[in-house]
Amino acid sequence: MAMLSNLDLIRRVPLFSMLTQAQAESIAESVVKRRYRRGELIVERGRKTNSLFILLTGRARVVAADERGREVILAVLEAGDYIGEMSLIDNEPHSATVRAEVQTDVLVLGRQEFARCLPENSSLSYAILRGLVQRLRNADRQIESLALLDVYGRVARALLDMADEDHGAKVIRGKVSRQDLAKHVGASREMVSRVMKDLEERGLIETQDTGSVVLKERLVATA
Repeated sequence: MAMLSNLDLIRRVPLFSMLTQAQAESIAESVVKRRYRRGELIVERGRKTNSLFILLTGRARVVAADERGREVILAVLEAGDYIGEMSLIDNEPHSATVRAEVQTDVLVLGRQEFARCLPENSSLSYAILRGLVQRLRNADRQIESLALLDVYGRVARALLDMADEDHGAKVIRGKVSRQDLAKHVGASREMVSRVMKDLEERGLIETQDTGSVVLKERLVATA
């Protein structure tokens, strides 16, 4: 890797294949090369690195874990893949942890340099990018829920995702369809109905006369 210039490396990355010569040279002046040992974290869930990481060699796993340390593998990344673009676009923490499976060499591009490659923040293109990132985050969360949570946990998380803030309370406006909720969490309608009934009997949710559902603080704290 040391024998190649940054520009040579940039030209080998599919992500940058459509750049003009001037754009590629600008990126090449901004990136730095970094090496990660096997088992070392490249990014960590819940934190911000403010960088884009492009794999040059090696392999890395994208993983999510619950409080008991159980992991689900969301993806396996190889040379040419990249990490951190969602966090750079929406300025939110990383949604998953990425760990090097073997010795892995990467190019690192900082936030300011990355932003210069994007359209203006006010443009329609940037709004679409942010929308796509939100969909990807939701998909990661759904995969994690299906793999790591039981039906109670998946129902509780789905209810929270459906709720809006209303004077400090979490409220789902309108009737919650048991059938739709069952499809969302990957369980039978009968099982979801039992879970909803149990949550109500335990005082974790409250159904209003209007059909709206109020989520109690204890449910919010445990989901």
